[in-house]
This record gives sequence, structure tokens and C-alpha cells, in this order.
Amino acid sequence: MLDWDLGAAASERSLSHHLLATKTSVRPRRAGAVSRRAVIDRACASRARVVALTSPAGYGKSTMLAEWAAVENRAVAWATVDEFDDDPVALLTLLATACGDISPRAREVSASMGGMGAGVLGRSAPMLAAAIGQAPAPFVLFVDDIHAASSDACRDVLEVVLGGVPAGSQVVLASRHEQPYLARLRVDGTTFEITPLDLRIDHAGARTIFRGASVSISDDALALAVDRCEGWATGLYLCALATRGGSDIGEITGGERFVSDYLYGEGVAGLSTGLQEFLCRTAVLDQMSGPLCDAMLDRDDSHAFLRELESRNVFIVALDGQRRWFRYHALFREFLLGELTRRDSASLTELHHRAAKWYEQDSSPDRAIEHYLAAGERTRAGELVAALAIQTYQSGRVDVVDRWLAQLGAPIVESSADLMVYATWTAILRGQSPEAEKRSATLGRARLEFDTHEESVAFESSRAMIRAALCENGPERLLADARYGVANEPEWSPWRSVALHLLGSAFLLTGDTERAQRALTASTATAVRAGNHDSVVLSEADLAILALDSGSVEAAVRHSQAAVMAIEENHLDGYPTAALALAVSARVALRQGDTAETSRFLARAMRARIHCTHVLPFLAIRSRLQIAKAFAGSGDAASARQLLKELDDLLLRRPHVGTLADHVAEFRMVLGEDTTPTLDLPLTPAEMRLLPYLQTHLMLAEIGKRLFISRNTVSTQVKSIYRKLDTTTRSAAVERAIELGLLGE
Repeated sequence: MLDWDLGAAASERSLSHHLLATKTSVRPRRAGAVSRRAVIDRACASRARVVALTSPAGYGKSTMLAEWAAVENRAVAWATVDEFDDDPVALLTLLATACGDISPRAREVSASMGGMGAGVLGRSAPMLAAAIGQAPAPFVLFVDDIHAASSDACRDVLEVVLGGVPAGSQVVLASRHEQPYLARLRVDGTTFEITPLDLRIDHAGARTIFRGASVSISDDALALAVDRCEGWATGLYLCALATRGGSDIGEITGGERFVSDYLYGEGVAGLSTGLQEFLCRTAVLDQMSGPLCDAMLDRDDSHAFLRELESRNVFIVALDGQRRWFRYHALFREFLLGELTRRDSASLTELHHRAAKWYEQDSSPDRAIEHYLAAGERTRAGELVAALAIQTYQSGRVDVVDRWLAQLGAPIVESSADLMVYATWTAILRGQSPEAEKRSATLGRARLEFDTHEESVAFESSRAMIRAALCENGPERLLADARYGVANEPEWSPWRSVALHLLGSAFLLTGDTERAQRALTASTATAVRAGNHDSVVLSEADLAILALDSGSVEAAVRHSQAAVMAIEENHLDGYPTAALALAVSARVALRQGDTAETSRFLARAMRARIHCTHVLPFLAIRSRLQIAKAFAGSGDAASARQLLKELDDLLLRRPHVGTLADHVAEFRMVLGEDTTPTLDLPLTPAEMRLLPYLQTHLMLAEIGKRLFISRNTVSTQVKSIYRKLDTTTRSAAVERAIELGLLGE
């Protein structure tokens, strides 16, 4: 199996951190630019929490944001969004990093933005909203190019974050097109909107543009230029350049051909052939550095070219103070890509290939994947995806893994042992029942050829471990499959700790607690060496349960603390693999008499259980049983019985779970029957998945589309949530959920 080198991973983080720093640096004000001070003053005076700046490219959105940042008296933060931020975890991480200087709490939580599905919306987004709400002084956060984060998941988390902006502070969102949530925010009256009409350049502004281009022009000709360009800033600038070149204002139009002609005439035509070629070929990059361009173009002077282009004001922007990274103006890049396609479309594949190779060699494989996909090299992209899948999953960017797999396509995924294994494990760990079962069946049918016997054995070991995890055929088959995995995963294998944990689970299901303890202890030690955080959490949680049930509270405390430490250090809250550790920690806290800590752990465990489904049955059942015991010990028998109902549903799907079924039956006997009706019940997993969406302004039908359920089902679940939380409105339900620890930290 493939695995990414730890040194390479560290180097990747270094590059990623540098690129992140360039995106959170406040853009300097451009000298000679038309001032939008009147618009800025109106936006400030509105006191609106959200300022939406919406216009097509070329209207001066970024220029206006830079001017506002330069004249603003409040604390300022900046985030530039790009295509790599179209993932809720990436977007939240960018915003948290940007807000680090205005809110110490935002800096603290920036590493905790990971998660999956409802966990990102239910935990990470409100955590960041609370952090910026705790900013010690009023601030303005500028978010440029927010349209690049266009997925529903990104829009939902952003709406939650915007809800945390405190009075006296503002978030300014610059976008090429209107963001869907603005219509909903208008209802609250907390939005100030700036449209293309507000950004139109008037006569005085046009005079500034022409003066900056060293062009003398009469009032009548200037008025004609403003009319022809309809106040479009870029159009007027290009018009000034054209006039300087001898063109007649009366012959200039504001159409696309005009833009193309003058982007070519002023941005390209006056340059040497070498610079022209450099411009067009580097346009395949969303951001560029000298070394990257050197590798892509097979030269050694790219940094000098970039600095020369910047000195000539050729629509290029430096992204950092050291001027190592640059990007082209969006319109200019689009024009250059069009020119490259027209002149030499065959080179696009090779250019993307070379960019991918550079990123791969420079230890940024995630960006390499994007370029390999653009080059059509899905096989190599697939190899990198296989190497990064678990690492990316553990970093919380679960949606990125899904997108990669979808872009690779079924033929590539199903032709690769590594990809099939990772795709199946990802679906299992996310609790995606139908997808996990489908991928497991595909994996079971696969007949692949391998170059070596070792590769064949590794594949069979992976299949055996996945069969063990699914536990479809009872504990005896689970035990046989786990033993096969342990026998064939060498000490250095990143999968050995998984095999040992599965073996320990098999022994638990067959009632052999002594062997289970040895296997789980070995799993923990192996997992620590391999950096497999999930195995540490799971094995330590199981050891804590064994210790607690045997009366060894001190050992239970030690093991549960180790599990929780692994969760918190690696930001695994909300992952299904955390549920068991949080549940047993609640029991341990209860045994120690700490009721407040018991409640906190119970709330966290209830959230984590959402994705614990029958595709990982021993985890789903053991987690709910531990939660039920903690509720019962706390005197909440009604909640414990609700968990028993969930256990019954799981046992219907996976009845052959050995001693686990006996443990559930024993607990049922201890709890006893109670037919007294009660409204004070915990939220079901389905209700927990829906709860985070109550933070948004989404209509019920829109929530249904997000969750792939009907509007009527949403309505029923919302009513149930209101009843269980004893509220009647969304806002009250959200407040109550935060109090109970069901949302946020």
C-alpha cells in the first residue's frame, strides 16, 4: 500500500502555510487608483454586519477593498479565496487564520476546523463564529473572491460564521455574482449591498484613470469614453491605454472584442516574443513562483521575468512581501488562457503535467493532483490520491477525498487496489452505509493482477480487514479475517494497528477479554509509532471499558485520558471513531463524581454517534451501549431507553455480534421496563444531522435537498427537535443546542 513520506508531509505543510500566508496578507492600496471613499463611507455608516460587494470582473472590487483596508481605523483582517478553498474545512481554516490577528480565540481554534458532514457545520462553523464574536475590539474582515467557494457546504458554513460577527464589526464579501444566502440575510436587515451601479466610474474618476495613464483628453471625449464603457473601470483603463496608443475614442467600444484587443495590445503585443510566450504558458497556474515557472517552462530566469512583468504593470499582482509568489488579474488570466488555447492548445496537457511534477517533487501532492487531473493523467493522480486519502481524511478535508474519487471515475478507482481499499474505508469510517456496502462488494469481486506475491497478499489482507470491520458473518469469521490481517501486515505497515484493533474487537465479541486486552495494547503501541490516530482512540477506549467493567477505575482513567488526548490533539471530535472514547469517558467522569464533565462528554459522544452505523457494527453498538450506561448512571433512564431503541435497530441489521448482543440484553434487564410516556428524549441521529442547518436561513425544502430527504420529513424532524429542546423557534433551538453542547464546542 502507498503512504506519503512524513518528511514530505512536513514540507507540504510548510509550502501550504506559506501559500496560506499570502492569501491572508492585506493587499496594499494601488497608487493612482480611483478612490471609492464615498461608497466606503456609506458602507461603514450603515453599521451592517455584512457588506456584499457584487460585480463582474474589472469593476475594481479588490482595489476598493484595498483602499478601505488602508483607511480603516478598526482592526483589519484579509482573506483571498481561490478554487482550493471550495471545501468547507479549507474555507473555515482560511477564515480562522485570517482572523487570528483580530481575535486570539480564532487563532486558537484555527487548527480545529476539521470534521465531516454535519460535524463541520455543527461544530467547526459555530466554533469560529463564537471566536470572532469574542474579538476584543471592532474589526473589518475583507473576503475577496468569495465566489470561488461556490459549493453548498461552503455557503452554509459561511452563513453560520457571519452570524457571529459582533456589533460594530463588519465582514466585506467581494464576489463576481450574488451569493445565495444574501437574499436570506436581507430579511434580517443586517446587509449593505454594493452593486455595479455603485462602482461605476463617473467623469471625475475617469479623469483620474486617464491622468494615471498619462493621457490628456478633452471633457467631451472623456464623457464619450465613460458612456461607451458604461463606467466599467477596466474598460476605461484600457480605453486610456488605447487613446495613448493613438486610437480615436469614437472608434472604441466596450465589448468583449475591445477588451481582448486591448488586453493583447497593451498586455502582450508590446512585449518580446519570449515574454509573450511566458505569459500565455504560465496562465495555467492560479498562482506562480519563479521555481515553479522554471520547472514548467524548462528555464532558469522565471523570477526575473515575473519581476519585469510586475515593473511593467502587466496585470500581475505580488502575493507576498518577498515577491516570490504572484498571480495574474482574473480577466487577464482568462484572456491569456484563451490565447494559449487558440495558439497552442496541444501544450496545455504538457504544461499541467510539468506543473504537477513540480508540486509533487516540492511535496505539495494535493496541488499536484489537481494538475494531473487537468492533464488527463488520472492514473498518476489516482496513485497520489491513494497515498493521501487517509491523511486528508484525518485532516478533516473529507469532501476533498470524495471529490478526488469522483473526478478519477469508477474505472480508475476499480482498477487500483489501493484506491478501492481507501474508497471503501473512507465510506465505512463516514458511516455511509449504502456506499460502503457497494464499495465493499466491488472490492470483494475484484480480480486484479499484481507484479509480486507480496502485493497480492497485501490486497487480500486489506479485503480481510474490511470484511472484519463490516462483521456481516459473525464473530468467528471476524476473528479469522482479523488474524489473517495481523499475520500478513508487517510491523512497519501503517495497517498493522488496524489489524490488531480488529483482532482485539473479535476477541471481545467471542468473550476472550484476556486476549482482547493484549491485542488492543499492541494496537495502541503500533498505532502510536505509525501515527494512526484512529487506532489509538479506538484501542484506548476499548481498554478503558475493560478496566472500568473490571473495577479498575485508575486504569480506566488512564486509558480514557489517552483516548481523549488523541482526539483533541488530532482534532477528531465529530468523527465516528471518537464516539466510543467520549462515551466511556462520560462513564469514567460519572464514576469520579464529576457530573459537569459527564454531561460534556455525553453531548460530544451523542454528536459523534451520528455517523456510527451498521457498517461498523461493533463500534456503533459498543458506543451506544456506553452512552446508554452513562445516561442510566446519571439518572436519565428515558434517554438510555432511546439509545436501546437505536441498539435494537442496529441488531436487526447485524444480529451476529457475539457477546455484544448479550451485553445489550443484560443492560436492558438492569434498566427494566418503563411505559411512562416522556417528551424528554435525546435527539435521534437523523435529528442531529439536521440540527446544524437550523443555524442557517435555509428553507425546509432546501435543507431537504442538502440531506436528500423530503420537505415533509424535514418538517417532522424540526417539530421533534423543537419539542425535545422545549423551544418553538429556530433561534431558540440553536441557543438551547449550544447550551447543551450539541452545537459548537
